[in-house]
Amino acid sequence: MAPRRAVRLSLKKPSYAVCAVGVETHLDVHSDVPEGAENFGVSGSSGVKIFMVYDPARVTEPTGRAHWPLDANVDVVISVDAASKALNDLKVKISYFGQPAGGVLGRSVLYLTGADISLDADTGRTGKVKRSQGDKKRWSWGPEGYGAILMVNCDRDSLRATEMDLTNSQLTSLDDLQDMSPVVLTCDAPDELFDSYKLVLNVPLSDSKRMRIFCARGGNSLLDYEQVLGPQHLEYDVARQPGEREIRFYVEGLSFPDADFLGLVSLSVSLVDTKTLPEVPLFTDTVAFRVAPWIMTPNTQRPLELYVCSVLDPHGSNEKFLNDMSDLARRANCKLMVCPRVENRNDRWIQDEMEFGYTEAPHKAFPVVFDSPRNRGLKDFPYKRILGPDFGYVTREIQFTGVSGLDSFGNLDVSPPVTVEGKEYPLGRILIGSCLPKSVGRRMAKVVRDFLGAQQVQAPVEVYSDWLSVGHVDEFLSFVPTSDQKGFRLLLASPSACLKLFQEKREEGYGEAAQFDGLDHQVKRSINEMLADRRLRNDNLHAQRCIDWNREVLKRELGLTERDIVDIPQLFSLKGAYAEAFFPDMVNMVVLGKHLGIPKPFGPIVNGRCCLEEEVRSLLEPLGLRCVFIDDYLSYHKLLGEIHCGTNVRRQPFPFKWWHVEP
Repeated sequence: MAPRRAVRLSLKKPSYAVCAVGVETHLDVHSDVPEGAENFGVSGSSGVKIFMVYDPARVTEPTGRAHWPLDANVDVVISVDAASKALNDLKVKISYFGQPAGGVLGRSVLYLTGADISLDADTGRTGKVKRSQGDKKRWSWGPEGYGAILMVNCDRDSLRATEMDLTNSQLTSLDDLQDMSPVVLTCDAPDELFDSYKLVLNVPLSDSKRMRIFCARGGNSLLDYEQVLGPQHLEYDVARQPGEREIRFYVEGLSFPDADFLGLVSLSVSLVDTKTLPEVPLFTDTVAFRVAPWIMTPNTQRPLELYVCSVLDPHGSNEKFLNDMSDLARRANCKLMVCPRVENRNDRWIQDEMEFGYTEAPHKAFPVVFDSPRNRGLKDFPYKRILGPDFGYVTREIQFTGVSGLDSFGNLDVSPPVTVEGKEYPLGRILIGSCLPKSVGRRMAKVVRDFLGAQQVQAPVEVYSDWLSVGHVDEFLSFVPTSDQKGFRLLLASPSACLKLFQEKREEGYGEAAQFDGLDHQVKRSINEMLADRRLRNDNLHAQRCIDWNREVLKRELGLTERDIVDIPQLFSLKGAYAEAFFPDMVNMVVLGKHLGIPKPFGPIVNGRCCLEEEVRSLLEPLGLRCVFIDDYLSYHKLLGEIHCGTNVRRQPFPFKWWHVEP
């Protein structure tokens, strides 16, 4: 907790020192020694602990009335275990001797004042501040880990405020204290000590822009909480009041981990001797914090809120779709949140605009919306309508290059918890759509990829989505929860499964059954026509190769086997070099627990039923899932999106604590 300090003693006059409780102080017993002295003895007050430090190979511990030899490497170390009641109320005496039978040649006397100075936070991760006996400067991961945690104060607790709480140097709501990590400064010592010593709280320059510290003075007024450290404020002389033994502080994080910030910050207090010039720190106690990461939630987590936009198109509104979403949400016991046209400006792609996650400390957790850099009609919705009390906000802007379609968050997903070759990912792994490795193509912006990787707890995996026109991962994959031991399945769009199904139906005599049956505004294609269409077949051979490449990456990076994957029949068609869904993309579904809102494919009718729907039911319903096929054709599919693109779900956080992860 403090560098080694040696107090020099004198034969001519008493020496005086301040000893911090629990901190070892070395005594220099060799610099001022009487002539002829060969041995020494040590005694002290009952409140002083005395330790002799020596090499047993060179020195024999004295017995009886024998004394310690001066010519050997014997060090005297003292400590106190409680604060003094008065100045200099403790004493240590060093007596020097000549020959063993000789008398005392001289004495040195040291008067001590014990000061209990300690800076404590929730280093044990229990949700409570407790006095720590461990190394508070250390921070470690894992179930047996140790170290304090700090949340980014990125919500807006005051309804009168217009900015995030972290932008304010003055507290705007007492509720805001719950989002901060409490720190207790113990400062128990005789009041007279602080006539010549002071307590100084400080943060390193690099950390000052990452954290802000408020000092609490016990009242219920906002003015009773003063910012003392933070941006442009590196040091604070603590205003200790007479008789004050504890001072409470509250610490907030100002930024999430990122490429230029590992997430670790520290706060220190020093007891400084003001009688010297320059002033000298006598003792320093430091607490390290890790800023809590932003965490995504997979489809396997319980849905809490379903978001969807009300829009108007030339063919009419999407009211029927909204009603279908309302029914689905009701089945899943999930709250429906409709973003009106006045707020979305007819931008329906709410999945592309934002991603819901959360942040957590042992004493508090709240959801945090990650606002994508796409900035279209919905650009103000996350900040103006979702940011609020106990609902945080974070974003990353692209500074110098333009925004691509891959920067939208339909191109962002996260797996359920997985284990890969013995390595556990208890919070899953983030999936980002990208181009092929070492190729020149579209990628999600580096500023977003860096942010996601810096959170450390959901190690991202880049998959290949640049083969698609829109270029999003949700066009060819999804995860669904299951009640078996695995707990989930990966769904992959599969052209080969679709062509195989159509081939089977043709062999059963249904070759004239038509795709897009039931749609008045779309040219129908019979099974025979589709199977005979060489261009369509070649397009889907290409799409299948792209999906197969991803299949192997996902098996390797998520530790999956073929039993964990379900192939969902789907066809694609190329428009230039990029693929688009030939009929509504069923993998692009919204998952609300066991209830799946799946784009209605309008497949060939066999025995009065859509053969594509029946195939998907046969694949998913034995897993305990409920398939609800919803018409999104005009309002979403024709605009190159589907149900997942046009919805967003806030989910229950993981019960697993992120600090138990071992990255």
